[in-house]
Amino acid sequence: MLRLFAALPVPEDVADMLVPLQKNLAGASWRPVANFHVTLRFFGNVSRDLAVDLDEEIAGIAPPPIQLAIDGVGWFGRREPRSVWARVLATDSLTTLAGACERAARRVGLPAERRRFIPHITLAYCHGTLLDEAMAWTERHQGLAAGPWTADRFHLYSSHLGRGPSVYTAEADYPLA
Repeated sequence: MLRLFAALPVPEDVADMLVPLQKNLAGASWRPVANFHVTLRFFGNVSRDLAVDLDEEIAGIAPPPIQLAIDGVGWFGRREPRSVWARVLATDSLTTLAGACERAARRVGLPAERRRFIPHITLAYCHGTLLDEAMAWTERHQGLAAGPWTADRFHLYSSHLGRGPSVYTAEADYPLA
């Protein structure tokens, strides 16, 4: 089994602008820069055969390069924050690419994603972080702006869980042309 997701990589200069935000939040498990990405679709655990089929479907997606920019921060988890993140502006091109990844997942038999697509870069997972603390952290960093930058490719990543941060490996590369 492989734990897979499709995502856009974050350029080093943009990632460097996010690192200073990674402090002063109790319970935050800050993500390493190498793990910064914009998830298009999380596929979960799939068999190797299904991964091959998924790769073939995704390889057929051929959108043009996408302009991305960061505008603010946020968190997931209404009463109990699960993560904090940098908000990526949702453009038609980005939403279309995420939708194409969703359709690829459905064509290979994966269940529909129930959550609405919210483009973001996860900065930390939260463990016992109080809602008031997450709100204060987001208020301090709400003026964050970075970019624009051009995404000219996306990847099919595998995620390997273990002690410490997950390790992400780009299993396939898809140019945006």
